[in-house]
Amino acid sequence: MKLPWRRISVCSVQTPGAWFSSSFVRRGTCSLACMALLAVLAAAQNVAEAPLDLSLKRAVDLATSSEGSARMQLAGESLKQAQARSAEARAALLPDIEASFNDQSRTENLAALGLGDLSHLSLPIPGFSIPTFVGPFTTTDARLTGSQTVFDFSSIRRFQASKAAIGAARADTGSTAEQVAAQVALAYLAGVKADTDVDSARANVTLSEALVHQAELQKEAGTGTGIEITRARVQLANDRQHLLVAENARHSAHLQLLRAMNMRLDTDIHLTDKLQYIAVDAVTLQQAKAQALKERPDLQAQHEREANARLSASASKLERLPSVHAFGDYGAIGTAIDNSLPTRTVGISVSIPLFDGGRRDARREEAASQYRSERIRSTDLQAQIELDVRLALDALKSADDQVKVARDGLDLAENELTQARRRYEAGVAISLEVTDAQTRLERARDNQTEALYNYNVARIQLAQATGRVRTVVQ
Repeated sequence: MKLPWRRISVCSVQTPGAWFSSSFVRRGTCSLACMALLAVLAAAQNVAEAPLDLSLKRAVDLATSSEGSARMQLAGESLKQAQARSAEARAALLPDIEASFNDQSRTENLAALGLGDLSHLSLPIPGFSIPTFVGPFTTTDARLTGSQTVFDFSSIRRFQASKAAIGAARADTGSTAEQVAAQVALAYLAGVKADTDVDSARANVTLSEALVHQAELQKEAGTGTGIEITRARVQLANDRQHLLVAENARHSAHLQLLRAMNMRLDTDIHLTDKLQYIAVDAVTLQQAKAQALKERPDLQAQHEREANARLSASASKLERLPSVHAFGDYGAIGTAIDNSLPTRTVGISVSIPLFDGGRRDARREEAASQYRSERIRSTDLQAQIELDVRLALDALKSADDQVKVARDGLDLAENELTQARRRYEAGVAISLEVTDAQTRLERARDNQTEALYNYNVARIQLAQATGRVRTVVQ
């Protein structure tokens, strides 16, 4: 019995990454199989080509994670290095224990040890003389040695300084996170502004196309002229040119954002947040300054560095004090393992610095100078923080006023264009009046976009000045 097969020309699906074909299929199954395969491949392709939805919060979280921005990774490594140096400084205060095993076969020239010619010495033993060369003989020594610092203020101060250095490195990590968050937030805002510019350019193109169509209708009705159509088409060409420029600027802004986040530059992203007006709680200069001095991580890091320099200078001064160390060893020594005898050494050593050619004095002067330098940096950073807060508050106030003015200007421009189009349709105005109104509307849209962008940038700058960028973007 023959199976109900039939030959068909081809059943194929062509996609960017897959090709499927079948020359012989069972009757009634080709269409179903092709449709199923098409659905699967289309779904896979849509998943692969779907852009990454990216909010401002998510962008900042990705960039400030431990595996995010390169600056964050470097800050993490700096913290690990500071912790390792602290462990190294602590080792000077802990016991040092070593084990050793020596098995030697030796010969000795007694004359080289200062014994000289021993032939003049005689013993009452016939035929015996003291040799000048002895050996070979075997020595086996298995020993455990240890030492412990009992009293060394300089080492204690260095360990305390290393702990301050850890605090500085940890605060530097927070400062780096704030800087990266501000950088990513500003890049994100630039990307959102570029998206808004593209939307505005497309709206302008749509409006110009509508005006071209209106001019053509007016000419067909006998109330318009050819110059009005030409004027409208010139405006349409200009708007299309601006759209191309805006799309290129958006692509560049997205690349800058991806670079700031340390992501692959071929990642397709979709920015979910939009330019909007978010009111900021009223704050006085003194309140903002006090908040900045309390929360700025870079100032906290500078205070830790100042403490580290102070403790290091103190450690240099304490090098002049005596230090006490305990030491000891225990083991077995002999000519072989089976005849070894236990021996030990226990003692205390006291070291008193007397003169080292001025090396300690030079280190003390250097450490004192480093401490004074850190104090100067702390004072200068506090002054810079006050300047940052003042500039950020002024910029926010100015941007807030710009938003209000731009909103009013946009409303007026929209009303003007509406009235101009009505007058043109009624035949009481020429198309030049509509074109002028359209140009002012486009400028009003750009002004509103720029004002909103400046306002949100000012918000981020104020948050950065007060050390609250990651809190603001939440």
